[in-house]
Amino acid sequence: MTAPVLMVLGTASSVGKSLLVAALCRAFANDGVDVAPYKSQNMSNNADVTPDGLEIGRSQSEQAAAARVTPTVEMNPILLKPSGDRTSHVILNGRPAGTRTSRDFLRSRDDLWQHAAAALDTLRERHDLVIAEGAGAAVEPNLIATEIVNLRVARHAEAVTLIAGDIDRGGVFGHLLGTIELMPEADRRLIRGFLINRFRGDESLLAPAIADLEERTGIPVLGVIPWIDDVALAEEDAVALERRELVGRVEGATVDIAVVHLPRVANFDDFDPLQREPGVQLRYVSTTDELGEPDLLILPGTRATIADLDFLRSRGLDDAIRDRAARGTHILGICGGYQMLGEWLFDPDGVEAPAGSEVAGLGLLPILTSFSGDKQTSRVSGRVTGGVGAWAAANGAPIEGYEIHMGESGGNTASLLEIDGHADGAISLDGRVAGTYLHGLFANDELRHGLLAGLGAVPGAVTPAATARDQEFDRLAAVVREHVDLDAVRAMLWPD
Repeated sequence: MTAPVLMVLGTASSVGKSLLVAALCRAFANDGVDVAPYKSQNMSNNADVTPDGLEIGRSQSEQAAAARVTPTVEMNPILLKPSGDRTSHVILNGRPAGTRTSRDFLRSRDDLWQHAAAALDTLRERHDLVIAEGAGAAVEPNLIATEIVNLRVARHAEAVTLIAGDIDRGGVFGHLLGTIELMPEADRRLIRGFLINRFRGDESLLAPAIADLEERTGIPVLGVIPWIDDVALAEEDAVALERRELVGRVEGATVDIAVVHLPRVANFDDFDPLQREPGVQLRYVSTTDELGEPDLLILPGTRATIADLDFLRSRGLDDAIRDRAARGTHILGICGGYQMLGEWLFDPDGVEAPAGSEVAGLGLLPILTSFSGDKQTSRVSGRVTGGVGAWAAANGAPIEGYEIHMGESGGNTASLLEIDGHADGAISLDGRVAGTYLHGLFANDELRHGLLAGLGAVPGAVTPAATARDQEFDRLAAVVREHVDLDAVRAMLWPD
Protein backbone atom coordinates (compact mmCIF):
# COMPACT_ATOMS: atom_id res chain seq x y z
CA MET A 1 0.00 0.00 0.00
CA THR A 2 1.32 3.47 -0.93
CA ALA A 3 2.24 5.55 2.10
CA PRO A 4 0.23 8.68 2.91
CA VAL A 5 1.87 12.10 2.77
CA LEU A 6 1.67 14.77 5.45
CA MET A 7 2.65 18.13 3.99
CA VAL A 8 3.69 21.31 5.81
CA LEU A 9 3.25 24.49 3.78
CA GLY A 10 3.98 28.01 5.03
CA THR A 11 2.53 31.48 4.79
CA ALA A 12 6.04 32.77 3.95
CA SER A 13 9.70 31.86 4.04
CA SER A 14 11.35 31.24 7.41
CA VAL A 15 8.16 30.52 9.34
CA GLY A 16 9.68 27.33 10.76
CA LYS A 17 8.63 24.70 8.21
CA SER A 18 11.95 22.85 8.25
CA LEU A 19 12.02 22.63 12.02
CA LEU A 20 8.39 21.52 12.22
CA VAL A 21 9.02 18.75 9.69
CA ALA A 22 12.06 17.58 11.67
CA ALA A 23 10.03 17.59 14.88
CA LEU A 24 7.15 15.69 13.25
CA CYS A 25 9.59 13.17 11.77
CA ARG A 26 11.01 12.43 15.21
CA ALA A 27 7.55 12.33 16.86
CA PHE A 28 6.28 9.74 14.39
CA ALA A 29 9.57 7.81 14.49
CA ASN A 30 9.30 7.65 18.29
CA ASP A 31 5.88 6.07 17.78
CA GLY A 32 7.41 3.35 15.63
CA VAL A 33 6.41 4.75 12.24
CA ASP A 34 8.87 4.30 9.35
CA VAL A 35 8.84 7.93 8.22
CA ALA A 36 10.89 9.86 5.66
CA PRO A 37 11.18 13.60 4.85
CA TYR A 38 10.78 15.09 1.38
CA LYS A 39 11.23 18.45 -0.30
CA SER A 40 10.94 18.45 -4.08
CA GLN A 41 12.94 21.62 -4.62
CA ASN A 42 15.22 23.30 -2.12
CA MET A 43 17.07 26.58 -2.64
CA SER A 44 20.03 26.64 -0.30
CA ASN A 45 23.81 26.71 -0.27
CA ASN A 46 23.76 24.45 2.78
CA ALA A 47 24.14 20.92 1.45
CA ASP A 48 25.05 17.43 2.62
CA VAL A 49 26.24 14.24 0.93
CA THR A 50 24.37 10.95 1.13
CA PRO A 51 26.28 7.73 1.86
CA ASP A 52 26.29 6.95 -1.88
CA GLY A 53 27.89 10.31 -2.72
CA LEU A 54 24.87 12.32 -3.87
CA GLU A 55 24.19 15.93 -2.87
CA ILE A 56 20.99 17.01 -1.11
CA GLY A 57 19.84 19.96 0.96
CA ARG A 58 21.21 20.06 4.50
CA SER A 59 17.76 20.44 6.03
CA GLN A 60 16.55 17.18 4.45
CA SER A 61 19.62 15.42 5.82
CA GLU A 62 18.76 16.78 9.27
CA GLN A 63 15.14 15.67 8.90
CA ALA A 64 16.30 12.18 7.89
CA ALA A 65 18.38 12.02 11.07
CA ALA A 66 15.30 13.09 13.01
CA ALA A 67 13.35 10.27 11.35
CA ARG A 68 16.20 7.83 12.13
CA VAL A 69 16.57 6.86 8.47
CA THR A 70 19.50 7.08 6.07
CA PRO A 71 19.35 10.19 3.89
CA THR A 72 18.74 9.47 0.20
CA VAL A 73 18.62 11.64 -2.88
CA GLU A 74 14.85 11.07 -3.24
CA MET A 75 14.35 13.24 -0.16
CA ASN A 76 15.51 16.28 -2.16
CA PRO A 77 15.70 15.56 -5.89
CA ILE A 78 16.16 19.22 -6.91
CA LEU A 79 18.63 21.47 -5.09
CA LEU A 80 19.23 25.02 -6.32
CA LYS A 81 22.42 26.68 -5.09
CA PRO A 82 22.20 30.44 -5.75
CA SER A 83 25.18 31.83 -7.63
CA GLY A 84 23.72 35.27 -8.36
CA ASP A 85 20.52 37.30 -8.08
CA ARG A 86 18.95 35.47 -11.05
CA THR A 87 21.05 32.33 -11.51
CA SER A 88 21.44 29.08 -9.60
CA HIS A 89 23.62 26.02 -9.86
CA VAL A 90 21.21 23.10 -10.28
CA ILE A 91 21.71 19.77 -8.54
CA LEU A 92 19.36 17.18 -10.07
CA ASN A 93 19.08 13.79 -8.41
CA GLY A 94 22.26 14.54 -6.50
CA ARG A 95 24.43 15.48 -9.49
CA PRO A 96 25.35 18.85 -11.08
CA ALA A 97 23.00 19.76 -13.93
CA GLY A 98 24.38 23.13 -14.98
CA THR A 99 23.55 26.72 -14.12
CA ARG A 100 20.15 28.16 -15.00
CA THR A 101 18.53 31.56 -14.82
CA SER A 102 15.14 31.92 -13.16
CA ARG A 103 13.51 32.09 -16.62
CA ASP A 104 15.37 28.97 -17.79
CA PHE A 105 14.18 27.18 -14.68
CA LEU A 106 10.54 28.08 -15.35
CA ARG A 107 10.83 26.81 -18.93
CA SER A 108 12.21 23.46 -17.74
CA ARG A 109 9.80 22.99 -14.81
CA ASP A 110 7.78 20.19 -16.42
CA ASP A 111 10.90 18.11 -16.99
CA LEU A 112 12.08 18.79 -13.44
CA TRP A 113 8.65 17.94 -12.07
CA GLN A 114 8.89 14.43 -13.50
CA HIS A 115 12.00 13.86 -11.39
CA ALA A 116 10.38 15.38 -8.29
CA ALA A 117 7.23 13.27 -8.64
CA ALA A 118 9.21 10.08 -9.25
CA ALA A 119 11.28 10.70 -6.13
CA LEU A 120 8.19 11.19 -3.98
CA ASP A 121 6.57 8.06 -5.40
CA THR A 122 9.71 6.08 -4.57
CA LEU A 123 9.71 7.29 -0.97
CA ARG A 124 6.04 6.36 -0.62
CA GLU A 125 6.88 2.81 -1.71
CA ARG A 126 9.80 2.50 0.70
CA HIS A 127 8.29 4.01 3.86
CA ASP A 128 5.05 4.05 5.86
CA LEU A 129 4.74 7.84 5.94
CA VAL A 130 6.33 10.74 4.06
CA ILE A 131 6.39 14.23 5.59
CA ALA A 132 6.81 16.80 2.84
CA GLU A 133 7.96 20.39 3.22
CA GLY A 134 6.92 23.24 0.97
CA ALA A 135 9.05 26.26 0.08
CA GLY A 136 8.47 29.93 0.73
CA ALA A 137 4.82 30.94 0.67
CA ALA A 138 2.27 28.26 -0.15
CA VAL A 139 0.56 30.54 -2.65
CA GLU A 140 2.15 33.24 -4.79
CA PRO A 141 -0.21 34.40 -7.57
CA ASN A 142 2.69 34.93 -9.99
CA LEU A 143 4.08 31.42 -9.38
CA ILE A 144 1.08 29.21 -8.67
CA ALA A 145 0.82 27.96 -12.26
CA THR A 146 4.50 27.02 -12.44
CA GLU A 147 5.67 25.97 -8.98
CA ILE A 148 6.67 22.36 -8.31
CA VAL A 149 7.22 22.43 -4.56
CA ASN A 150 3.97 23.43 -2.84
CA LEU A 151 0.41 22.75 -4.03
CA ARG A 152 1.55 20.71 -7.02
CA VAL A 153 3.17 18.26 -4.61
CA ALA A 154 0.09 18.24 -2.39
CA ARG A 155 -2.18 17.51 -5.36
CA HIS A 156 0.06 14.77 -6.70
CA ALA A 157 0.09 12.96 -3.35
CA GLU A 158 -3.43 13.90 -2.20
CA ALA A 159 -1.53 14.98 0.90
CA VAL A 160 -2.95 15.82 4.29
CA THR A 161 -1.77 19.41 4.18
CA LEU A 162 -1.13 21.83 7.04
CA ILE A 163 -0.31 25.53 6.74
CA ALA A 164 2.12 27.02 9.25
CA GLY A 165 2.41 30.69 10.12
CA ASP A 166 4.85 32.57 12.35
CA ILE A 167 3.00 34.59 14.99
CA ASP A 168 6.22 36.16 16.26
CA ARG A 169 6.35 38.21 13.06
CA GLY A 170 2.86 39.60 13.69
CA GLY A 171 -0.23 39.36 11.52
CA VAL A 172 -0.37 35.58 11.52
CA PHE A 173 -4.18 35.36 11.24
CA GLY A 174 -4.15 37.65 8.22
CA HIS A 175 -1.38 35.54 6.71
CA LEU A 176 -3.26 32.28 7.24
CA LEU A 177 -6.57 33.65 5.98
CA GLY A 178 -4.90 35.39 3.04
CA THR A 179 -3.18 32.17 2.02
CA ILE A 180 -6.53 30.39 1.84
CA GLU A 181 -8.16 33.29 -0.02
CA LEU A 182 -5.39 33.30 -2.65
CA MET A 183 -5.56 29.54 -3.10
CA PRO A 184 -7.49 28.06 -6.02
CA GLU A 185 -10.83 26.74 -4.79
CA ALA A 186 -10.05 23.21 -5.97
CA ASP A 187 -6.94 23.06 -3.76
CA ARG A 188 -8.58 24.24 -0.54
CA ARG A 189 -9.94 20.75 0.09
CA LEU A 190 -6.35 19.58 0.70
CA ILE A 191 -5.83 21.97 3.61
CA ARG A 192 -6.73 20.06 6.76
CA GLY A 193 -5.33 22.29 9.47
CA PHE A 194 -3.40 25.38 10.56
CA LEU A 195 -0.32 25.53 12.78
CA ILE A 196 0.55 28.76 14.61
CA ASN A 197 4.27 28.74 15.28
CA ARG A 198 6.63 30.63 17.65
CA PHE A 199 4.02 31.93 20.11
CA ARG A 200 5.08 33.74 23.28
CA GLY A 201 2.48 34.36 25.95
CA ASP A 202 -0.88 33.14 27.19
CA GLU A 203 -2.44 30.89 24.56
CA SER A 204 -5.95 31.51 25.89
CA LEU A 205 -5.74 35.08 24.59
CA LEU A 206 -5.75 33.71 21.02
CA ALA A 207 -9.10 31.96 21.43
CA PRO A 208 -11.32 34.64 19.78
CA ALA A 209 -9.00 34.97 16.77
CA ILE A 210 -8.71 31.19 16.38
CA ALA A 211 -12.51 30.82 16.50
CA ASP A 212 -12.91 33.55 13.87
CA LEU A 213 -10.30 31.95 11.56
CA GLU A 214 -11.92 28.54 11.87
CA GLU A 215 -15.39 29.97 11.19
CA ARG A 216 -14.22 31.88 8.11
CA THR A 217 -12.30 28.96 6.58
CA GLY A 218 -13.82 25.81 8.02
CA ILE A 219 -10.28 24.64 8.77
CA PRO A 220 -9.22 23.83 12.36
CA VAL A 221 -6.18 25.19 14.14
CA LEU A 222 -4.43 21.97 15.12
CA GLY A 223 -1.69 23.50 17.20
CA VAL A 224 -0.14 26.60 18.72
CA ILE A 225 3.57 25.86 19.09
CA PRO A 226 5.48 28.01 21.59
CA TRP A 227 8.70 29.83 20.92
CA ILE A 228 11.57 27.36 21.35
CA ASP A 229 14.83 28.86 22.60
CA ASP A 230 18.29 27.93 21.35
CA VAL A 231 17.35 25.44 18.65
CA ALA A 232 20.58 23.56 17.95
CA LEU A 233 19.88 22.24 14.44
CA ALA A 234 21.39 23.14 11.10
CA GLU A 235 19.73 26.13 9.46
CA GLU A 236 18.60 25.92 5.84
CA ASP A 237 19.01 29.56 4.91
CA ALA A 238 21.86 32.05 5.42
CA VAL A 239 19.16 34.55 6.45
CA ALA A 240 19.54 32.86 9.85
CA LEU A 241 22.96 34.48 10.21
CA GLU A 242 21.32 37.90 10.22
CA ARG A 243 19.62 36.96 13.50
CA ARG A 244 22.94 36.17 15.19
CA GLU A 245 24.60 38.94 17.13
CA LEU A 246 27.87 40.34 15.83
CA VAL A 247 29.34 41.20 19.22
CA GLY A 248 32.66 40.98 21.04
CA ARG A 249 33.51 38.66 23.87
CA VAL A 250 30.74 37.65 26.20
CA GLU A 251 31.34 37.45 29.91
CA GLY A 252 33.26 34.31 30.78
CA ALA A 253 34.43 33.54 27.24
CA THR A 254 38.02 32.32 27.03
CA VAL A 255 38.16 31.83 23.27
CA ASP A 256 36.90 34.28 20.64
CA ILE A 257 36.19 32.86 17.16
CA ALA A 258 35.24 35.05 14.20
CA VAL A 259 33.71 33.55 11.03
CA VAL A 260 33.72 35.76 7.94
CA HIS A 261 30.13 36.12 6.70
CA LEU A 262 30.65 35.76 2.96
CA PRO A 263 27.79 36.76 0.62
CA ARG A 264 27.59 33.22 -0.79
CA VAL A 265 28.47 31.38 2.43
CA ALA A 266 27.75 27.65 2.33
CA ASN A 267 27.41 25.01 5.04
CA PHE A 268 27.79 27.47 7.89
CA ASP A 269 26.34 24.85 10.24
CA ASP A 270 29.94 23.55 10.25
CA PHE A 271 30.46 25.90 13.18
CA ASP A 272 27.39 25.12 15.29
CA PRO A 273 29.30 22.66 17.53
CA LEU A 274 31.73 25.48 18.42
CA GLN A 275 28.87 27.75 19.38
CA ARG A 276 27.59 25.21 21.89
CA GLU A 277 30.93 24.94 23.71
CA PRO A 278 31.13 26.70 27.11
CA GLY A 279 33.60 29.55 27.14
CA VAL A 280 33.52 30.04 23.36
CA GLN A 281 32.27 33.20 21.70
CA LEU A 282 31.42 32.62 18.02
CA ARG A 283 30.86 35.72 15.90
CA TYR A 284 29.94 36.26 12.23
CA VAL A 285 31.67 39.32 10.79
CA SER A 286 31.59 41.09 7.44
CA THR A 287 33.62 44.29 7.99
CA THR A 288 37.07 45.14 9.28
CA ASP A 289 35.53 47.01 12.23
CA GLU A 290 33.69 43.86 13.34
CA LEU A 291 36.75 41.65 12.98
CA GLY A 292 38.48 42.66 16.20
CA GLU A 293 41.26 40.43 17.58
CA PRO A 294 39.90 36.87 17.52
CA ASP A 295 41.83 33.84 18.72
CA LEU A 296 40.67 31.97 15.62
CA LEU A 297 39.53 33.49 12.32
CA ILE A 298 37.62 31.17 9.97
CA LEU A 299 37.01 31.55 6.25
CA PRO A 300 33.99 29.29 5.61
CA GLY A 301 32.80 27.41 2.57
CA THR A 302 31.25 29.36 -0.28
CA ARG A 303 29.27 28.64 -3.41
CA ALA A 304 31.53 31.01 -5.39
CA THR A 305 35.13 31.24 -4.18
CA ILE A 306 36.38 33.81 -6.67
CA ALA A 307 33.37 36.12 -6.27
CA ASP A 308 33.62 36.00 -2.48
CA LEU A 309 37.38 36.60 -2.66
CA ASP A 310 36.52 39.78 -4.56
CA PHE A 311 34.13 40.63 -1.71
CA LEU A 312 36.98 40.34 0.80
CA ARG A 313 39.10 42.70 -1.27
CA SER A 314 36.28 45.21 -1.77
CA ARG A 315 35.99 45.58 2.01
CA GLY A 316 39.66 45.49 2.87
CA LEU A 317 39.18 42.21 4.67
CA ASP A 318 41.98 40.58 2.65
CA ASP A 319 44.57 42.93 4.14
CA ALA A 320 42.97 42.64 7.58
CA ILE A 321 43.19 38.84 7.48
CA ARG A 322 46.84 38.94 6.41
CA ASP A 323 47.51 41.45 9.16
CA ARG A 324 45.93 39.23 11.82
CA ALA A 325 47.93 36.25 10.54
CA ALA A 326 51.18 38.24 10.80
CA ARG A 327 50.30 39.15 14.39
CA GLY A 328 49.72 35.52 15.37
CA THR A 329 45.98 35.01 14.98
CA HIS A 330 45.12 31.44 14.06
CA ILE A 331 43.49 31.22 10.61
CA LEU A 332 41.42 28.32 9.26
CA GLY A 333 39.86 27.95 5.83
CA ILE A 334 37.23 25.35 5.00
CA CYS A 335 36.50 24.32 1.39
CA GLY A 336 36.20 27.61 -0.54
CA GLY A 337 37.82 29.39 2.40
CA TYR A 338 40.75 26.97 2.14
CA GLN A 339 41.09 27.78 -1.57
CA MET A 340 41.20 31.50 -0.76
CA LEU A 341 44.15 31.03 1.61
CA GLY A 342 46.39 29.82 -1.22
CA GLU A 343 48.66 31.70 -3.60
CA TRP A 344 46.74 31.33 -6.87
CA LEU A 345 43.38 30.08 -8.17
CA PHE A 346 43.19 28.92 -11.79
CA ASP A 347 39.94 28.51 -13.75
CA PRO A 348 40.91 27.06 -17.16
CA ASP A 349 37.38 25.91 -18.03
CA GLY A 350 35.40 28.91 -16.80
CA VAL A 351 33.75 27.17 -13.84
CA GLU A 352 33.59 30.32 -11.67
CA ALA A 353 35.15 33.03 -13.84
CA PRO A 354 35.95 33.61 -17.53
CA ALA A 355 37.84 30.64 -18.97
CA GLY A 356 41.57 30.95 -18.42
CA SER A 357 41.26 33.25 -15.38
CA GLU A 358 44.12 33.38 -12.88
CA VAL A 359 43.29 34.99 -9.54
CA ALA A 360 45.68 35.72 -6.70
CA GLY A 361 44.71 34.25 -3.35
CA LEU A 362 45.53 35.59 0.11
CA GLY A 363 48.96 33.99 0.00
CA LEU A 364 48.83 32.52 3.50
CA LEU A 365 49.36 28.89 2.44
CA PRO A 366 51.75 27.71 -0.32
CA ILE A 367 49.04 25.99 -2.36
CA LEU A 368 47.55 26.34 -5.83
CA THR A 369 43.92 25.59 -6.72
CA SER A 370 42.59 24.63 -10.13
CA PHE A 371 38.85 24.52 -10.80
CA SER A 372 37.23 21.93 -13.04
CA GLY A 373 33.73 20.89 -14.01
CA ASP A 374 34.02 17.66 -12.02
CA LYS A 375 32.42 17.96 -8.60
CA GLN A 376 33.71 15.99 -5.63
CA THR A 377 30.89 14.78 -3.36
CA SER A 378 31.67 12.06 -0.85
CA ARG A 379 31.45 11.05 2.78
CA VAL A 380 34.90 10.44 4.21
CA SER A 381 36.79 9.49 7.36
CA GLY A 382 40.37 9.69 8.58
CA ARG A 383 42.50 11.39 11.21
CA VAL A 384 44.35 14.59 12.05
CA THR A 385 47.99 14.46 10.92
CA GLY A 386 49.05 18.10 11.06
CA GLY A 387 49.04 18.36 14.85
CA VAL A 388 51.35 21.31 15.50
CA GLY A 389 50.80 24.53 17.44
CA ALA A 390 47.21 24.90 18.57
CA TRP A 391 46.40 21.65 16.74
CA ALA A 392 48.86 19.58 18.81
CA ALA A 393 46.27 18.18 21.23
CA ALA A 394 44.13 17.13 18.26
CA ASN A 395 46.91 15.19 16.53
CA GLY A 396 45.78 11.68 15.64
CA ALA A 397 42.13 12.43 16.43
CA PRO A 398 39.69 10.38 14.34
CA ILE A 399 37.49 12.38 12.00
CA GLU A 400 34.59 11.93 9.64
CA GLY A 401 32.64 14.34 7.49
CA TYR A 402 31.89 15.09 3.86
CA GLU A 403 33.36 16.88 0.87
CA ILE A 404 31.52 19.06 -1.67
CA HIS A 405 33.80 21.04 -3.95
CA MET A 406 34.73 21.84 -7.53
CA GLY A 407 38.51 22.15 -7.68
CA GLU A 408 41.69 20.55 -6.40
CA SER A 409 44.35 22.17 -4.25
CA GLY A 410 47.92 21.18 -3.58
CA GLY A 411 51.40 22.43 -2.86
CA ASN A 412 54.66 21.85 -1.04
CA THR A 413 53.34 21.91 2.51
CA ALA A 414 52.31 19.59 5.33
CA SER A 415 48.75 18.27 5.23
CA LEU A 416 46.26 18.92 8.01
CA LEU A 417 44.37 15.64 7.66
CA GLU A 418 44.57 12.18 6.23
CA ILE A 419 41.26 11.21 4.60
CA ASP A 420 40.54 7.77 3.20
CA GLY A 421 44.26 7.14 2.90
CA HIS A 422 45.25 10.38 1.15
CA ALA A 423 46.47 13.77 2.35
CA ASP A 424 43.93 16.58 2.67
CA GLY A 425 44.36 20.23 3.42
CA ALA A 426 47.43 22.12 4.49
CA ILE A 427 48.96 23.59 7.63
CA SER A 428 51.82 26.04 8.14
CA LEU A 429 54.95 24.93 9.97
CA ASP A 430 53.91 26.75 13.15
CA GLY A 431 50.26 25.63 12.91
CA ARG A 432 48.96 29.19 12.72
CA VAL A 433 47.33 28.86 9.27
CA ALA A 434 45.47 25.77 8.13
CA GLY A 435 42.86 24.71 5.60
CA THR A 436 40.83 21.68 4.59
CA TYR A 437 38.07 20.56 2.23
CA LEU A 438 36.31 18.65 5.03
CA HIS A 439 32.85 19.80 6.06
CA GLY A 440 31.61 18.68 9.45
CA LEU A 441 35.10 19.16 10.92
CA PHE A 442 33.95 20.44 14.30
CA ALA A 443 31.31 17.77 14.79
CA ASN A 444 34.29 15.52 15.64
CA ASP A 445 34.50 15.85 19.42
CA GLU A 446 38.15 14.92 19.98
CA LEU A 447 39.37 17.28 17.27
CA ARG A 448 37.15 20.13 18.47
CA HIS A 449 38.18 19.80 22.10
CA GLY A 450 41.86 19.46 21.20
CA LEU A 451 41.90 22.59 19.05
CA LEU A 452 39.94 24.64 21.60
CA ALA A 453 42.38 23.57 24.32
CA GLY A 454 45.22 24.73 22.09
CA LEU A 455 43.50 28.10 21.73
CA GLY A 456 43.16 28.46 25.49
CA ALA A 457 39.64 27.25 26.17
CA VAL A 458 38.88 26.10 29.69
CA PRO A 459 37.62 22.50 29.41
CA GLY A 460 34.00 22.01 30.37
CA ALA A 461 31.47 19.19 30.40
CA VAL A 462 30.10 19.04 26.87
CA THR A 463 27.64 16.55 25.47
CA PRO A 464 29.09 14.83 22.38
CA ALA A 465 27.85 16.53 19.20
CA ALA A 466 25.97 13.50 17.89
CA THR A 467 24.24 12.94 21.24
CA ALA A 468 23.33 16.61 21.54
CA ARG A 469 21.80 16.57 18.06
CA ASP A 470 19.71 13.51 18.88
CA GLN A 471 18.56 15.02 22.18
CA GLU A 472 17.53 18.15 20.31
CA PHE A 473 15.31 16.14 17.97
CA ASP A 474 13.62 14.54 20.99
CA ARG A 475 13.15 17.95 22.64
CA LEU A 476 11.48 19.37 19.53
CA ALA A 477 9.29 16.29 19.13
CA ALA A 478 8.15 16.59 22.75
CA VAL A 479 7.13 20.22 22.22
CA VAL A 480 5.18 19.38 19.07
CA ARG A 481 3.54 16.39 20.74
CA GLU A 482 2.39 18.59 23.61
CA HIS A 483 1.06 21.44 21.49
CA VAL A 484 -0.20 19.81 18.26
CA ASP A 485 -3.19 17.49 18.03
CA LEU A 486 -1.29 14.54 16.59
CA ASP A 487 -4.24 12.21 17.21
CA ALA A 488 -6.27 14.31 14.78
CA VAL A 489 -3.41 14.27 12.28
CA ARG A 490 -3.13 10.48 12.56
CA ALA A 491 -6.86 10.09 11.95
CA MET A 492 -6.50 12.15 8.76
CA LEU A 493 -3.54 10.10 7.55
CA TRP A 494 -5.01 6.69 8.36
CA PRO A 495 -8.79 7.21 8.44
CA ASP A 496 -9.53 3.50 8.72
